[in-house]
Amino acid sequence: MQAQRHTIDPAHPKCSSSSLSEPWQELVVHFEKLLTRVDGLISAVVTDRDGVVLLRANAPNITPPFTDSALGCTFALASDQASKLGLKKNKSIVSIYESYQLVQFNHASLITTFVASSNANTGLLLELGTELESVTQVIATALHERHSGAL
Repeated sequence: MQAQRHTIDPAHPKCSSSSLSEPWQELVVHFEKLLTRVDGLISAVVTDRDGVVLLRANAPNITPPFTDSALGCTFALASDQASKLGLKKNKSIVSIYESYQLVQFNHASLITTFVASSNANTGLLLELGTELESVTQVIATALHERHSGAL
């Protein structure tokens, strides 16, 4: 299964394709491989809390039924509200619909979203998200350093 390649958005104020190009390409390849690890995984997306897509890998010939930017913003709001329950900071949210499921993770200042078919193994998706926490931390740190240098 070959995923559609997406690279960093050079217009994003926090990003620069020259500062992240080689590591970024490694991340794109890593995300493409994720799509083959879990049957039914349609899309893997990393956004900032404002919903700006930083990294995306989609299964070929399948268009995810959701708007990427809306996913990140909606998750950020829902996660903030869930954290008010007195159970400490919310780490992830699983939403299951008739045909799809969303598994979303709060990784530092970034949000990782998996869109999968409703019959995909949710436990595997949760495990995969936990594995990606260190990867998204690298992205968040690079963006923070880049943004701090621009000030």
